[in-house]
Amino acid sequence: MKSIPYLHLKKIVEEALEEDIGFGDITTESIVPEDMNSKAVIIAKEEGILAGLPVAKAVFKTLESSVEFKELKKDGDKIKEGDIILEIIGKTKTILMGERTALNFIQRLSGIATYTRKCVDMVRPYGVKILDTRKTTPTLRILEKYAVKIGGGENHRFALYDMVLIKDNHIRVAGSIKEAIRRVRENVSHVYKIEVEVSNLEELKEALETQVDIVLLDNMDYETLKEAINMAKGKVLIEVSGKISMEDLEKIAKLGVDFISMGKLTHSFKSLDLSLEIL
Repeated sequence: MKSIPYLHLKKIVEEALEEDIGFGDITTESIVPEDMNSKAVIIAKEEGILAGLPVAKAVFKTLESSVEFKELKKDGDKIKEGDIILEIIGKTKTILMGERTALNFIQRLSGIATYTRKCVDMVRPYGVKILDTRKTTPTLRILEKYAVKIGGGENHRFALYDMVLIKDNHIRVAGSIKEAIRRVRENVSHVYKIEVEVSNLEELKEALETQVDIVLLDNMDYETLKEAINMAKGKVLIEVSGKISMEDLEKIAKLGVDFISMGKLTHSFKSLDLSLEIL
């Protein structure tokens, strides 16, 4: 997801502004004259990867269609402390009323992109792709997965409708991996890839016998993981997941897997420190 669809962006921004402004900004409306105009800048307070500039701009555009921007950086750029990211020219009230919402978006998305880039750089020499998960903020998944892409990661399935992922609870309900896959093949079009989550070597063997497309090796200890990868290599695509920290990445990547998926990309990142200043 290299861009954010307009209708999704519009809805998210409008809801965020309604949440923050509500019936009005009583402080700004008391202090700032209606016809006053200003120039403001968004400034980086620390180093990182920029993401979310289109969202920040949409915030101000929603409040004032005539607001003007000068982009000094773009999404995906590496920024450092003191860098000016964006210049904003418009009504002073617009800038003040949109400030926090715009910063909330861009700080969080830049945090995701920054953390993702660190992970991607760590496994790059081994040809491994870093994937996100569905562990995202409800209603903001499209933005957070966009930020992962900006950071150099890849998107796993966006939602429940775009691929088959048979997890442990599905297997318990069906009674076995083979039966779960049989039911899927009976009810789902052949165009969808099938991935199966396994947590031990017995489950992996059963999954391989069914000729699935991808196996997800979940929460395995390192020695079991090595053995599982040797069993699966060359037969299916291999994904590894399960409480993976940045310290684990290179060690796992060296084993020759195809993907490492990390919920931490979108649920344990640190927001990037940015500020808005009226000049």
